[in-house]
Amino acid sequence: MALILSLETSTKVCSVCLSKGEEIIAKKELYEANSHATHLTVFIQELFENLDNYTIKDIDAVAVSSGPGSYTGLRIGVSVAKGICYALNKPLIAITSLEALAHAAFDNDNISKETLICPMIDARRMEVYTTLFNADMQMVKKISAKIIDENSFAEELATQPILFLGDGAGKCMDIIQSDNATYLKDKAPLAANMVKTANAKFNNKEFEDVAYFEPFYLKDFVATTPKKKVL
Repeated sequence: MALILSLETSTKVCSVCLSKGEEIIAKKELYEANSHATHLTVFIQELFENLDNYTIKDIDAVAVSSGPGSYTGLRIGVSVAKGICYALNKPLIAITSLEALAHAAFDNDNISKETLICPMIDARRMEVYTTLFNADMQMVKKISAKIIDENSFAEELATQPILFLGDGAGKCMDIIQSDNATYLKDKAPLAANMVKTANAKFNNKEFEDVAYFEPFYLKDFVATTPKKKVL
């Protein structure tokens, strides 16, 4: 069974996880904005310092969240993942942040076969990064940046239930009104929720080109100008 280090940095949550097959061996998570640059490499180091049986040289691959999400967070996560892969000559596995978030729907909830899972990552204002998965975790709608209004997902909600989850779902609760809509706004993409997909991709040898892989930003980065001038 493959020993995989997973990194997730697409939102304000910084998380790392070490797994063997589909079994989680250790994980670290921090729910704090702007923490990736200062905590990601420290978390990786601490993860292995607390283990007696493994060192980072024992891993078989690195899995990283590919986006969409925070431009800075994704850039940090992918840079660290590629650095480890280069140093240890290990393969790189990419998993979308929305798939990692969608897996969180199964943490404590029973999902019916008819339910669609709609992960939503806040993209500011009334826009979200989103897609749809069925209960078998097959993507049934293309990933997009979607502006939410009262007609969003109306066609799907007319015939089947949808579970909306993630930090983007909270701002939709008062807009998308349907008896078929339920919300889990406190869920986030986590490295621990990448384990199943990472193991399957490793077994199928679905690896990225470490030299050329880039995050899936979905939208162009827009720099902002500080309100206060620094003299």
